[in-house]
Amino acid sequence: MHIDLIFSHARIRTGWSQRPVASAVGVWQGVVVGFDEQLDGMTADTEVNGRGAFLMAGFNDAHAHSVWYGQTLSETDLTGATDRSQVYEKVTQASGDDSDASAWLIAAGFDPLALDAPLELDALDRAAHGRPLLIKHASGHAYTVNGVGLEAVGIGRYPHARIDGGVIATDDEGRATGLLEENAMRPVQDVLQPDPLLEISRALDRATTAYARQGLTSVTDAGVGGGWIGHSPREFAAYQDAHEHGMLSTRIQAMITSDVLHPVHGHRTEGPFTGLDAGIRCGLGDDRLQIGPMKLFVDGSLLGGTAAVTEPYCGHDTGHGYLQGDPDAMTATITGAVHAGWAIATHAIGDRGLDLALDMLERATAESHRTPPMPHRIEHGGVVRPEQLPRIKSLGAALVPQPMFIAAYGDGMAEKLGDRRTLLSYPAASVLRAGITLPGSSDRPVAEGAPLRVIQAFVERTTQTGRAYGPDERISVDQALSAYTTGSARATGWAARKGHLAPGMLADFVVLSDDPREVPTNTIGQIGVLSTWVGGECTFTAEQPVRR
Repeated sequence: MHIDLIFSHARIRTGWSQRPVASAVGVWQGVVVGFDEQLDGMTADTEVNGRGAFLMAGFNDAHAHSVWYGQTLSETDLTGATDRSQVYEKVTQASGDDSDASAWLIAAGFDPLALDAPLELDALDRAAHGRPLLIKHASGHAYTVNGVGLEAVGIGRYPHARIDGGVIATDDEGRATGLLEENAMRPVQDVLQPDPLLEISRALDRATTAYARQGLTSVTDAGVGGGWIGHSPREFAAYQDAHEHGMLSTRIQAMITSDVLHPVHGHRTEGPFTGLDAGIRCGLGDDRLQIGPMKLFVDGSLLGGTAAVTEPYCGHDTGHGYLQGDPDAMTATITGAVHAGWAIATHAIGDRGLDLALDMLERATAESHRTPPMPHRIEHGGVVRPEQLPRIKSLGAALVPQPMFIAAYGDGMAEKLGDRRTLLSYPAASVLRAGITLPGSSDRPVAEGAPLRVIQAFVERTTQTGRAYGPDERISVDQALSAYTTGSARATGWAARKGHLAPGMLADFVVLSDDPREVPTNTIGQIGVLSTWVGGECTFTAEQPVRR
């Protein structure tokens, strides 16, 4: 038999219980056909000698933002800024990059918790040389805009507007500070968006090209098409365009934000139906591009203190965060979507937000007989009380935490939560003990998204200064590898086709310079990605594969 690819002389972790290890794998028409002796007598169009490298199922990031990330790659980068003078200097440098004095300056990767002092509105105006300035916070839940920008979007320097589910920050004199939280970001987006579809497609090209270099073969984008996280009402069309023009280097599942869904009229016997026109719902697509769950934001950000918690943040008398909308309205949206067959992905970072998310899902699923094509999900879990885990389990939902937040922002989060709640923050080991699906995810570009770096964070759970952060929630390297492969496949409804290597499974794999289980844990993130393969096709190689 002649097949497409034989990759041999490798140390293969299949993730398949019937055959955990192998040294050669064969691929035909995008799927695995066998291992080792099963390939005897076979020839292939491409034969690659792995030279003893480590091969495993490709990494699957179950929560990222590819368009947002792809755009940051062409914006002014404020990552790592710890002194506000650094911010002003970078803005000043960028202000001369465009001949149009009215063109917006856009910067990304800003972490206000790492800064020595808050940014000043007048200083931002001076640095931008009269141009409107937008600084995207790394959390994704806030902007900082200069005075010129506030005037341009109609907020003004002395705002009077009140925005449901958001805050326009002001000082004691009622003057805007430039900080816009949550839904208060929308006036800026109303001016700057929608983005052109071609720009969105190019951002996807840049993002997925970077993903392939890091061993990613699948990614779920957590919210497109609307809300403050979307880029255009036509956004999914840009994904289709990118797919059709060969611009996606990874498989993509795209969640649709709840803002896009609406009641759809049907037969009187069919009950409420919240979805897209023509009855389109999650699951539509193929193994390259698929519509994922509906994404609904229950609360805000732990970094910004806007996530809804039951006890106040440390250092605040009344700082409990807040919900993103009216609970009854959110419940109606979720109930209608579940009736229509949608899986629900609820962004719930604070434990009070998680209480509401579980209440809504329990009510909606109890009233519906529809089974969605993929599990319901809880995104993030910044604070999860022990009694909430059985409720997640009973729903068959996945919990999707981001351990890289600990490595990137752990000191600031611990300061806001205090010692006791830090033990409950972004859990992993207790999730597995409870029998809940634990996927691998990054929330990139909120935090760095290289899978090997995130796997190291899963295992070590130490902050940027080396402080242990909920050490009882550490998991083993093998468990972390499983989270980024089989766990993510289960969470996204693809466990039957990907996540491990076995005959009939999609031939998605990554080749590494070392086995992450056999190196010191503090070096896992430094392991080299030698090549990445999607459906048996090489999407990245550090050097030309050796062909016999």
